[in-house]
Amino acid sequence: MTRPESVRYLRTEPTMAFPDGRLLARKQHQLYLLAPDGWTRLGDDRPIDAKPLTRPEAEDWCEREGIDWHAFEQL
Repeated sequence: MTRPESVRYLRTEPTMAFPDGRLLARKQHQLYLLAPDGWTRLGDDRPIDAKPLTRPEAEDWCEREGIDWHAFEQL
């Protein structure tokens, strides 16, 4: 039996500014947004249009977007 992940990843809908969406993470009921310099706390609400991602999908997203691996691992 596997334990549920302590961090759940989400991707926002694509926009003109972010064609691949933005990466979000929920940890202990807090929502965070990943920027090139690290995670920014947004609060408790989940955007309605955010789609769940697995950790491998989130890692792939970071690689495509050129996000530093250390920034991703900070959360």
